[in-house]
Amino acid sequence: MKKVVKVTRRKAVGLAVAASSVVVARASTTAKVKPSREVVQGIGGFFFKAKDPKKLAAWYDDNLGVTRTPESYDGTPWRAGPGVTVFAPFEAKTTYFGDAKYQWMINFRVRNLDRMAKQLRASGITVEVDPQAYPNGRFAKLNDPEGNPIQLWEPGAEDMK
Repeated sequence: MKKVVKVTRRKAVGLAVAASSVVVARASTTAKVKPSREVVQGIGGFFFKAKDPKKLAAWYDDNLGVTRTPESYDGTPWRAGPGVTVFAPFEAKTTYFGDAKYQWMINFRVRNLDRMAKQLRASGITVEVDPQAYPNGRFAKLNDPEGNPIQLWEPGAEDMK
């Protein structure tokens, strides 16, 4: 026989308030923005100089799947998958990007870092996979044909939400 638990109105309201405060607490830790303030929705483009823009666009398309910018409004641009985006200025003297002449490093999220690294290596691209797994996932570094630093990131399970 099932045990019947009597829930009073007061207890039901208390449970609802407790649950909503957990949701609000989680939301406040992920978005510290005033509700009335307008904020950006994500990265709408990444623009940079290249010695040979067409050749470099083809490399990103062929090797990383970053579709080239359409030549007309009827074309389909690259769409990034859902997930977090980290916006992190570094100290001017950082060596994290490699050569000091590079002012930026792009980080691409990937589903399977090992498969992506294998695929890139099969195309003759040098990829350094960090052997350490971090709480937020795994990383690898490579450079595009013009030397620009690229980081690949396979997010940890928690970061995929």
